[in-house]
Amino acid sequence: MANRQTILDTLREQPDVSVLIIGGGVNGIGTFRDLALQGVDVLLVDKADFCSGASAASSHMAHGGLRYLENGEFRLVHEALIERNRLLQNAPHYVHPLPTTIPIFSWFSGMFNAPLKFLGLLDKPSERGAIIIKAGLTMYDWFTRRFRMTPTHVFHSRAESLVTRPGLNPGIVCTATYYDAWMPYPERICIELLADAETSSDKARALNYVSAIDGEADTVTLRDELTGETFTVKPQIVINAAGPWIDFVNQALDESTNFIGGTKGSHLVLDHPELHKLCDGHELFFENKDGRITLFFPLLDRVLVGTTDIHIDDPEQAICTDEEIDYMLDLIRVVFPDLDVNRSHVVFQFCGVRPLPSSDATTAGQISRDHSIRAIEPDSRLSYPVLSLVGGKWTSFRAFSEQVTDNVLARLKQQRLTTTRDRAIGGGRDYPKNNVDRKALIHETAVETGLEVEHVQTLFERYGTRVREIAAYLAAEPDTPLGYTPGYSRREVQFLAETEKVVHLDDLLLRRTLLAMLGKVTPQSLHEITDVLAAVLDWDDARKQAEIERVIEDWRFRHGVNLAPLAV
Repeated sequence: MANRQTILDTLREQPDVSVLIIGGGVNGIGTFRDLALQGVDVLLVDKADFCSGASAASSHMAHGGLRYLENGEFRLVHEALIERNRLLQNAPHYVHPLPTTIPIFSWFSGMFNAPLKFLGLLDKPSERGAIIIKAGLTMYDWFTRRFRMTPTHVFHSRAESLVTRPGLNPGIVCTATYYDAWMPYPERICIELLADAETSSDKARALNYVSAIDGEADTVTLRDELTGETFTVKPQIVINAAGPWIDFVNQALDESTNFIGGTKGSHLVLDHPELHKLCDGHELFFENKDGRITLFFPLLDRVLVGTTDIHIDDPEQAICTDEEIDYMLDLIRVVFPDLDVNRSHVVFQFCGVRPLPSSDATTAGQISRDHSIRAIEPDSRLSYPVLSLVGGKWTSFRAFSEQVTDNVLARLKQQRLTTTRDRAIGGGRDYPKNNVDRKALIHETAVETGLEVEHVQTLFERYGTRVREIAAYLAAEPDTPLGYTPGYSRREVQFLAETEKVVHLDDLLLRRTLLAMLGKVTPQSLHEITDVLAAVLDWDDARKQAEIERVIEDWRFRHGVNLAPLAV
């Protein structure tokens, strides 16, 4: 990907850009890639790292949104299911089918509430029984009948369910199993979308740690958050893709808006082998009697648990509270009442704010998850339009990005050159179609590079078909395994630092890898990886110490992780 300093130097000399995107979450990055493929001169900036806000705080699911049917959002569910299938096809290395089991505690609950909610005559959340769930899953299957990539749903009796899943709450009346999909590395999807964009066009440039602080006439003032230096660009169109920060960005551009009414969602990551075994490779998706959806499923060797849905005004204050932790742990016990699960099992917690539209709905579940473009047209003060991207779901980012790109192309009076519908993402390109082809790719790469087959297998699981490129880099010079970070080598960390716009230590630990989320970072590994990054990014001892302190302080506050610093 393009060098940060080179981009900054070029912008200072040539400030004109056709499109400026403010916000590097999945909607902004998806639009960035689509515009790049159309040959548009596009610059993307984010005040923090790419995919570090709402897009980093997802439930790691690619799904249609079964419960949105009750709100009458049929278009959204249909679109999301089609886009889920496209993700399974275009990013098979990072999006995988996930069998999802619903423990059901009533046959008829919600039969009258659901239609009343659909008609807008009821806003109180309620538990959904088997009849309502059956209706929803039937529609779910029907939406994808022409583009099916997963099995259709099935119901299992109480007796069958208790035999196949020991420990399940005996109070169930039945279970239902259907398929959605999960994403172990959503942040890496964003990184690969960025790389695909910049590789496809030298007119596409992306900068992390650059914020928009002012707008006037035909300019936007940007600030380099690393140095504090400011510079201006002259865009023809501004896209505000700042998610829950959209109104704050518009305010910085001196535009007063009230587009966002965000809700925060918290998640836990548990180190709990017994719960992991009880999941049996499935997501458990269910609801409390208050109607709030909860889910948990295996995230590699951990278990991911989520989520809450609580209104919040300032996204900077979004953290997982003690009350939310207790709530989620209690709900696991609803499904497996005899299971010992407590705070000692939590290795990581995270919280983000959904960029939902401002709404007067009395409950968070009633607020639409659909996406829309809110345009502020040019006026006497700003000569460019500002297009705010409100709402949206991870699953449907491509469709939303396509809608935004078509809007921009119309404004620029340009024609679409290509579509992203069937375009593979990063390591999903030329992905093996079966186990035989997969083993052949891994074996050939091992022979070509001299790496052990097991090592290449690990790289393939992390990077898909980019395994050839990365394995060749590792083999080009002597490499050694990291002593305190099992599964990683010095050269692999160097590769990520050199090619994926890593600026801070936590960029690598949180968003280029799953090390932090899986609770695999220790004080020793923290220092070990810092030393590797320092050699690549030219950090002195003071910068190394500052990076370590930054991680320790932020993770204690935001992620419930206490890393005692090593004695110097």
